[in-house]
Amino acid sequence: MAKGTGFLSTLQSALASAFGVQSEKNRARDFSHGRPAHFVIAGILGTLFFILILVLVVKLVLSQSG
Repeated sequence: MAKGTGFLSTLQSALASAFGVQSEKNRARDFSHGRPAHFVIAGILGTLFFILILVLVVKLVLSQSG
């Protein structure tokens, strides 16, 4: 396996691309050596984490308001 194609590297690439700061070099590496399953899992985990944060923030705001 080529260096930088593990799951943690994929997760880092997915987060960077979500914020729009993915480098061209990393994007090319991801498309040539990345595993699609890793990107799907990273996307699902990122979505679940985002939803969890939203739920926690809403609960915090509602508990403080009344």
